[in-house]
Amino acid sequence: MTVPELWAGVDAGKTHHHCVVIDADGTKLLSRRVANNEADLVKLIDDVRELAPDVLWAVDLNAGGAALLIALLVNHNQRLLYIPGRTVHHAAGTYRGNGKSDAKDAFVIADQARMRRDLHPMTTGDEIAIELRILTARRYDLTADRTRSINRLRAQLLEYFPALERAFDYSTSKAALVLLTGYQTPAALRECGQDLLTAWLRDRKVRNSAAVAAAAITAAAAQRTVVPGEKTAAAMVVRLAKGVMALDEEIAETDALIEGRFRRHHHATAVLSMPGVGPLLGAEFVALTGGGMAAFGSADRLAGVAGLAPVPKDSGKVQGNLRRPRRYNRRLLRTLYLSAQIAIRCCPTSKTFYDRKRREGKAHKQAVLALARRRLNVLWALIRDNRTFQPCTPQPAATAA
Repeated sequence: MTVPELWAGVDAGKTHHHCVVIDADGTKLLSRRVANNEADLVKLIDDVRELAPDVLWAVDLNAGGAALLIALLVNHNQRLLYIPGRTVHHAAGTYRGNGKSDAKDAFVIADQARMRRDLHPMTTGDEIAIELRILTARRYDLTADRTRSINRLRAQLLEYFPALERAFDYSTSKAALVLLTGYQTPAALRECGQDLLTAWLRDRKVRNSAAVAAAAITAAAAQRTVVPGEKTAAAMVVRLAKGVMALDEEIAETDALIEGRFRRHHHATAVLSMPGVGPLLGAEFVALTGGGMAAFGSADRLAGVAGLAPVPKDSGKVQGNLRRPRRYNRRLLRTLYLSAQIAIRCCPTSKTFYDRKRREGKAHKQAVLALARRRLNVLWALIRDNRTFQPCTPQPAATAA
């Protein structure tokens, strides 16, 4: 890569960005606050290019409010680097002055891009990877909303009907949620009776309706006391149960969209060939890596981003200490960790590696992380070579002559 003539740092925001351009000596040539709309951003790019034809841009956001700016820079064939906001925050402390402003942050971004050589270029990514990033982020929000709603539902039930709260696992039982849309209090369940409740559940396509009805009636028989506020609490339970069911439907629809988009990606065949990786985990991996490995440079770099590569913690005579990194992509680590756990059950090669790590004294979590690190190297090679995973064939034991 040739050394640029100028460096442009952009402190990105929601409504406005601040851009600072510096030369090789760190002299500030331009400092401007610009609105986050296409016309103003194009005017900024043109003005910066008039200063010099070869400019290296750097920005502290890789999505959100900076998406339009990134797309315009890529469309104008401008080189672009990403500097995380946390890095900018720590670097700003080494510059003179204690104050904080958009102009100072933009200068720090430009100066860091001028001095550092370990920053990877940013691209917009392929269309399918961007769609998967949007869809998987939406699914992540939906599952978080579902968990909060179920926790609130259980807490509400516990206040006035603890026996029914204990009777079912509301995070996995759709039948229990259907039950709560019609009957929420001990008196209502006792008045209905087991036979009518079984028929009511059966009409709503509930599996094992007799067993569900029996468990609900047993819980109702265990409580005769009416707790103050029961009527209002029961009304809240109905709303929460219907909300969880609506979230389940939206999650299912989102899963179908994710799988459809993912199977159209050019790396889908290679990723799905890895044992333990299904459409959802594969889509998450593609979304979090941008659809290609070029931005990471090597499998070791990707492992560092995923939190699978230990970092040294040496000081003085204390040498050889390693620890987990503090900064890494937790969603990417979760994806690789879950796929490794699944592979232990379905892939003999992964199970053999895991068992060996356990015999070496590793705890379960440590062994799974070691397996995830090994599998990441394999997945990297599959994507790089555009081929599918082939399980190792056991070699026959040698016989004595």
